[in-house]
Amino acid sequence: SMPSSAASSSVQGYLNLLAASAAPSQSVDECLSSVQEPSQAQQPTQDMPPLGYAVAHLHGVYILAQNAQGLVIVDAHAAAERITYERLKAAYAAQQMTIQPLLLPVTFAVTESEAEQYETQAEAFARLGVVLARVAPTRVRVTALAALLRHADAEALARALLSALSEEEPDWGQPQAVLTEPINAVLSRMACHGSVRANRILARPEMDALLRDMERTERADQCNHGRPTWRQLSMTDLDRLFMRGQ
Repeated sequence: SMPSSAASSSVQGYLNLLAASAAPSQSVDECLSSVQEPSQAQQPTQDMPPLGYAVAHLHGVYILAQNAQGLVIVDAHAAAERITYERLKAAYAAQQMTIQPLLLPVTFAVTESEAEQYETQAEAFARLGVVLARVAPTRVRVTALAALLRHADAEALARALLSALSEEEPDWGQPQAVLTEPINAVLSRMACHGSVRANRILARPEMDALLRDMERTERADQCNHGRPTWRQLSMTDLDRLFMRGQ
């Protein structure tokens, strides 16, 4: 029992749909061309960089990109982790770890024994780009982070770093330019917390920037744990999947 005006509107809407369905249908190509946005991925393949251009971010985990060979699938977190790790190593060795004060310092609760550990390791934390201090018997405050880690969760990073320092026990008597295995292990743990997190949807410019960074980074085909960061599916591979030409 709707008002007559609303009923007329509903009926007219249905009639419009019915008329549209009776009209000659567009081809798939016509439909795609009418909605497709122009993007870098549509550039001539000979002008494409090695990893191509991003077209989608799948479930906040995998970047799908088109390059000259076909489809590139990138694990965004694994790739960002390797990039951050290599940058941290270079910055640490060159003693150019840029520190960025936190707009809102992060204070968190710890046990007394943990607070003592943070206090003892404060100088090591600072060398690694994490500035913190014990502000109470059971509280620690992080006031600044390395610019490379600006997106990290400060508390999670501090806790992970304390654990890494306890496990690896780096020799701080070595020249800072000497990247020993324990130092690398600590920096690797830091990179994991400072990288793109899974399930965070990236905009297309962010994805393309990540692809370009991968192309400029050593060993970008593997994350710090040895997992692959990207895979290539050629047009032949894709044709085989769909049994084209068979």
